[in-house]
Formats: sequence, C-alpha cells, structure tokens
Amino acid sequence: MTSTYRVQLTPDFGFAQAASLVGYLRDLGVGHLYLSPILQACPESQHGYDVTDHGRVREEFGGEEGVRALAAKGMPLICDIVPNHMTVPVPESDNAQLWAALRDGPGSPASRWFDFQWPVTLPLLGDDADGALRVDDGVDGRVLRYHDHAFPIRAGTEHLPLPELLEAQHYRLAHWRESPGYRRFFDVSSLMGLRVEDPEVFEATHAVTFRLIEEGVIHGLRVDHPDGLADPRGYLRRLRPHVPGPLWVEKILIDGERLPADWPCDGTTGYDALNMITRLFVDPAGRDALIETFGRHTGVRDDYETVRHDAKKHVIDLFFGGEVDRLTDDLGDPELREAVVELLAAMPVYRAYVNPGEQPSAGSEAIVQEAAGLAATRTDPDAVAKAAKLVLYGTPEAVTRFQQTCGPVMAKGVEDTALYRWYPLACLNEVGGEPDRFGVSPAEFHAFCAGLPPRTMTTLSTHDTKRSEDVRARLAVLSELSEEWAMAVDSWAAAVSFDPKLDYLAWQSLMAAWPIPLDRFTGYLLKAAREAKTSISWLNPDPAYEEGIRDFARRAIEACGYSVASFTEVVDRYARVNSLGQKAVQLLMPGIPDVYQGNEITDFSLVDPDNRRPVDFERRRRLLAEPDDGWDGQKIRVTAAALGLRQRLDPEAPYAPIEAGEHAVAFTRGVPGQGTAAVVVATRLPVGLERRGGWGSDTITLPPGRWRDLLTGAEHAGEVRMADLLSACPVAILEA
Repeated sequence: MTSTYRVQLTPDFGFAQAASLVGYLRDLGVGHLYLSPILQACPESQHGYDVTDHGRVREEFGGEEGVRALAAKGMPLICDIVPNHMTVPVPESDNAQLWAALRDGPGSPASRWFDFQWPVTLPLLGDDADGALRVDDGVDGRVLRYHDHAFPIRAGTEHLPLPELLEAQHYRLAHWRESPGYRRFFDVSSLMGLRVEDPEVFEATHAVTFRLIEEGVIHGLRVDHPDGLADPRGYLRRLRPHVPGPLWVEKILIDGERLPADWPCDGTTGYDALNMITRLFVDPAGRDALIETFGRHTGVRDDYETVRHDAKKHVIDLFFGGEVDRLTDDLGDPELREAVVELLAAMPVYRAYVNPGEQPSAGSEAIVQEAAGLAATRTDPDAVAKAAKLVLYGTPEAVTRFQQTCGPVMAKGVEDTALYRWYPLACLNEVGGEPDRFGVSPAEFHAFCAGLPPRTMTTLSTHDTKRSEDVRARLAVLSELSEEWAMAVDSWAAAVSFDPKLDYLAWQSLMAAWPIPLDRFTGYLLKAAREAKTSISWLNPDPAYEEGIRDFARRAIEACGYSVASFTEVVDRYARVNSLGQKAVQLLMPGIPDVYQGNEITDFSLVDPDNRRPVDFERRRRLLAEPDDGWDGQKIRVTAAALGLRQRLDPEAPYAPIEAGEHAVAFTRGVPGQGTAAVVVATRLPVGLERRGGWGSDTITLPPGRWRDLLTGAEHAGEVRMADLLSACPVAILEA
C-alpha cells in the first residue's frame, strides 16, 4: 500500500469515466483508486451518502458490471461505505426496509434496522400539507402520497377517511421543523440512523461490499462517520475480519487526541495530519494582529472558547431538543435536562468512547469529568455531577445515547457554526482544527509524526474540507503579512460593506480563491451565512438578507477585484512555497497519503459543493507529460516525484527529524544502505525568510551517503548550503 487518489463519483462521472483515468493515475504514481460511496443512493445524488439500497451497486455509475470493469483495469479500489445512516424519503422502490417498517410497525423484522420511537414522527411536510396529502394507487396497493414522496398504508386501513387513515398508521407525518422520531445523521432529518449493532442488520447492509471484497473487486474500505454508531469499536471488530486490505475510519480527532488504541483499523482519514501540516506553515507571530483585525472588522471580541460554547448551546436549542429529551428520559431524571445540555456543550471531543457494561477507561472518564468541571461553572454543580455519573456508569441506553449525541452537537456546533463565527485566520478553521492555535514548530510536528500509526491516511484536501489546500496555503501567508493584510482589507471594507459578521470572511475567501466567478463566490457566502446562524440559517431564511449577500458579492468583485488580484499576486510569491512544501511533507511523512481529485496541481476551491466540481483531467495529463515552470507545473512535478518515491519506500520506513532551522522542516524516511531511503526538505515561513535576506550561510547536514534530488537531478552529500539545495525549487525530495 503506497498511496490513494480520491475521486467523487456522480451520475455524470461514473465507473467508466474513472476507468479512463487509470493510465494517467498510474503515470502520476498513484497506488490505489479511492471511490466515494458506490451503493445505490438517490438517483440524482451528487455525493452518494444518501443510500437507499445496500443490495445494489449504484445504477447511475454503471452498476456492478461497471465497477468490475473498473477493477479489471488493474488499480486496486478503496471504497467509501456508509454504515451509520440511509435516506428517509420512501418511494416504494427505494428504501424497502423503511417501507416495510413503517407499513408493518414494531413487529416487522425491518423495524430492527432503525432507532425508532413509535409511532415514528416523519418531519417531511411543508406548509401545504392539508392540500397536498392524498391516497393513491401505488406499485403494490394503496399508498399515502405527498408530492413525490409515497408512504405505506397499514393493512386494513386502506379505506378509512384521510384523517382517520393518518391516525391509524405506525408513523406520524409532521412539519419539517419538528424533531424526528428516530436517530438521524447530525441534524439532517432526511438521513435516518441505522442499527448496525444488530447482527442481521450488519450482515444485510454489508453483504454486497463483503462479496466484492472476497472476489477481489474491492481492496479496502473507508468508513464514514463511525462516531454515529452505538458501538464503533464493536462494529470495527465485526468488520475487520472481512477486510484483509486497508481499513480507515473518518474519525475527527481534536488537537492532541489520538485514535482509540483498541480500534482494529489502520487509522483515520487524515484530518489530524491536515491540521498539523497547515499549522506548520503558519507563523504564530501574526496571531495577535490577526485577532485584532478580525475583532475590529466583525465586532466579535469573545475568545474562541466562548464562541464555541455559545455555538454548541445554540445548535442544541435549534436542532437537538428531541435528542436531548430522549437522552434525559434515558437518564431517568427530567430535572437533569439543563445539566445534560451544559455537559454536551462542554465536551471537548466528538466522543469519549465509554462502552456500556465496561469500566470506563481513565482517558474516557477524564474527558467526561473535564466537561463536567466546565459545565458545573454554568449550571447546578450537583446536577452536573449526577448527569456525568449516569453517562459514565448508567444504563446501557443512557451511556450509548450520550455518546451518540455528543458527535452531532460537536459537528453542528463547531464545524458548521463556530468555525463560521470566529475566523481570524480561516486556514485554521478546518474539520478537527483549533482556530485559536496559530502555528506549530518543526519540533512539535516531528513529535506528532512519531506517534502516527504507520498506515493511517494523510491528506490535505477532501470532499469535506472547508477550503482546499491551496486556498489554505494562501491564507497562511497572512500570518506573515498581518500589517499588509490589515491595510488591504481596511480599504476593501471601506469601499464595499454589508454585514460585519460576514464581510471579513468574505474578503479572506475572495482573496484566497481568486480568481473566482461570481456564482461560486455568492454560493459560498450564502452557505457561510446560513452556517453561522447569526443573521440567517437553513431553517430561517430571509430573502432580503440573501439578496443583500448577492449584491455584496457582485459589488466586491466589481469595485475591489483589481485590488484583490494585486494583493493575491503578492501573496502567491509565498503561497507557492507553502503549497509545494505542504504537498511534499504530506506525501512523504508517515502514513498513506491521499490526493483529492485534481489537487496534484493548484485548486482554489471552497466548501462543498464547490470542492466537488468537475476536474479538468486533460489539462493535468498534459502537465504531467510536460510540466512547465509555473506553480501548476511545479506542483504536479512534486506530486509525481513523491508518489513515485512512495512506491519504492517501505510504508513503515523509519522517520527521523533533521535539524533545519526556523525556516525549513526536514526529515528522513528509511535507513541509507537498507533499502530505499528519502530526505524531504521544505521551506516554511517564506516571508520571514525573505526579510532576513534569504538562506545566507545556513546549512543542513544530510545522512551519510550521496543523495539525488528527484526534482532537479542535482546530487548532494554531507553538509549542504540551503541556498544551493533550494535554489531551483523551495522543496527538495532526495533519494539515497
């Protein structure tokens, strides 16, 4: 196992289109092709996480025949699987299990698939429900229909008048704002949680995947959102024997957190590595100035911890009232509700991994007690202490429910709210990131690498990142140009303004994604405003405010585009250094590197769906064949050299730091004379390097032997002047 390349399958880019890339990816040096979910989803879905049928490979992609043809191209396949949830809309031909459960009720075998409260509240109705609900003929008898959704009718109730018919079913159709009668994916009521802890449900939802693995069509798996499951460790223990190849989990680790040691998998999907690499190229000296500029423009004077707490409380109130009520019921004491809310808001990580029936580990108990200590400062300490004891040692239902509620509150409160409210330097505002931690030293980065599982995944961009790696490379430069940035953004804000809580994020995004078409910029700002939930939200739109965003985006580009372009041109002198450096580091540090589609050259994408746009692979093919001296040509040359070296390098090759001073990070992989060995040297903090007059007499001492730079062909040995080593390119990739 050497590397992966992630592609996003869509109805317009299926298995045949992916197969056409195999030759190019092989030339690039890729080891495995990594696919987004391949099981049958909603026909129009652009992502595939809304599975409707676990028994079929998705027809829009080419079905099982198509994935077999893709595998026959000879590049091993990694597939993304979605064990936590499937989609709720229930046309009879789609989600057969949900259809049967709703039709036949608690006694149906299909009801074991879902975490229901009977009768099941389905919040799918709009304000027109009275006029749009009707009884109609379906594929197999009468159905209750609401626009394009069909719902089963319980046997014996087919001829009741509509009001009585509705009362007689095992479900209750409700307004879309109501809390659902089932566990869901975060706050997305259209994605219903699955009970894969049930052995029959586990086998049924994984049968096709396991068969394709046994037949050699699929080599390994990426598990989506394991924190939503009742028992992530137990799930992985059942899954691992079926997956002899690589197995990764999309586990979000908060600063310093490590993957539970008893999880039988190869590691995470790499957000922890992404955040460490980003910080490596951020100058902590810019922290205070950037926070001051942010506060001056937005009016936000609270620190990040306060904003995060308030955001988590906000989403609990906005989205998760039903979940908190159900959790409080499981705890057996309605008086604990406020304590539970504060405990959830204070949790520092997505989950503490307390397993019902087991003594909590010291680490798990410490996490809950840390949260309890903070919560006790905000509400009744005795109630908090009691709630903390119950979520650690209470009934299995209470322990599990608390674990399954922590993740959604963290995801919606932090990822999708706080990160859009507190953003002095937006490159730090990533999934699992800590936006108030500006920078890490090479020594801290080396210590992180020393603790990485050898086959964990590393990444710089994914379909879930808030902004692409090259957008972050540009933003990182602002930590070294804080004064110049303050003057630039002051001038832009003086020319065009709209909402202080949004404008400053808009200016960072416009500069870092420049040049960006108006429709993409507007779409990003609309999503950012809805996620922040300070003026509008997905639940509470405001047409006038949204029109104001559209007008602001247009005026910002028209009035300030020339100035933004000029500033970005200055930034790019240094951003290119960051971009190439972080790419070389990510591809050759410990772990299995993943390249997200198209990011072998520059990509200036923002949050999804912007980062799932079609990729111009023909341009990348041409650049790989004849790389130019521009940023794109240099980046694909670095990518290809590093991926090619990874194919020769033992995935578990030893990692050792090399002292390289403040403005570089360097390390070795492997041992010279004992198989393939490599040295990576990457420039960091390039503005400061330029201000001090360049490398001067700085040197680096290479390990024994002669080393050839795969980017320039130059050979080096012993003590080498940094100016000589990095004269042609700001990174060096050396092979013994």
